[in-house]
Amino acid sequence: MMELILQVRNLSVRFGALHVLRNLSFDISVGETVAVIGESGCGKTVLLKNLIGLIRPTRGKILFDGVNIPDLPEDQLAKLRIRYGFVFQQAALFDSMTVEQNLLFPKLQHTQESREEMLETVLKLLKEVGLRENVLSKKPAELSGGMRKRVGLARALVLNPELMLYDEPTTGLDPIMTDVINELMLKTACEHSVTSVIVTHDMTTVRKVADRVIMLYPLARLEKGEPQILFDGPSREIENCPDERVQQFISGDGRSRLTEMMIPG
Repeated sequence: MMELILQVRNLSVRFGALHVLRNLSFDISVGETVAVIGESGCGKTVLLKNLIGLIRPTRGKILFDGVNIPDLPEDQLAKLRIRYGFVFQQAALFDSMTVEQNLLFPKLQHTQESREEMLETVLKLLKEVGLRENVLSKKPAELSGGMRKRVGLARALVLNPELMLYDEPTTGLDPIMTDVINELMLKTACEHSVTSVIVTHDMTTVRKVADRVIMLYPLARLEKGEPQILFDGPSREIENCPDERVQQFISGDGRSRLTEMMIPG
């Protein structure tokens, strides 16, 4: 059996009267790359933030290496997060800092390494993501969207994480840069031996990068008692899923939804 790094059990999240996630259960094995897909509003990013403890569930368990994340006090949760890398949708770099300061920040917060050791790691990671040393002195506003994404990826790798979480890593990028980011995610999974969870709408990313796909559906659109996970299986098998809602999503077919939205008269 594969070693498990994440176990999600009966996870439910509610904000006031709004139910976002309901009774989700799944496991993720060490070394897997899992894409979480689904239309806007189905709870993908909420799930991702639960996995890292940025949001605590209304009910259920999230076991990371056997430890239930929702039970941890903030100081222990902060220590656990060192084992994660998080690539935010808009890179989430510190605007007032240079690229060098952004990349050194996690090291300065969590290690006792010398500056020379830190810079050695930073330069190695910059090279891995295809950026030159001359970007170190630049501010995020001076970088293109693709460059900011790559700096964000390098920063997420600085502490050598075991689990990488990506929130819409290719949003806003042109097709060429999208493929660059996809290739970098593949390279990261291989060379750093990390487990990856990728929240995405991009089926190109799913087909190229993911070993496995979990598709969520908005609770408001489900019949009573229907599970929120419409598909959970190898990425190569999603094309053969008999659920029409899955096929509409992966093919980008919105005709039935448009018909629903039309106002009579």
